[in-house]
Amino acid sequence: METWYYEVVSIDGDYANLKRTDTESDDLKLVARALLPAEIMEGTKLKYEMMQYEMI
Repeated sequence: METWYYEVVSIDGDYANLKRTDTESDDLKLVARALLPAEIMEGTKLKYEMMQYEMI
């Protein structure tokens, strides 16, 4: 199973924009906040593994 790392770039209502930090990419991923830890804020680092996000 692959592991990906993200940073929360912005939060807009029920969604958050995530940017991958483990590869060179300017693309943002829009993710429903219901899938993310409740205590996230802009700048939070996340790990995505086994279909779950967790704060690091």
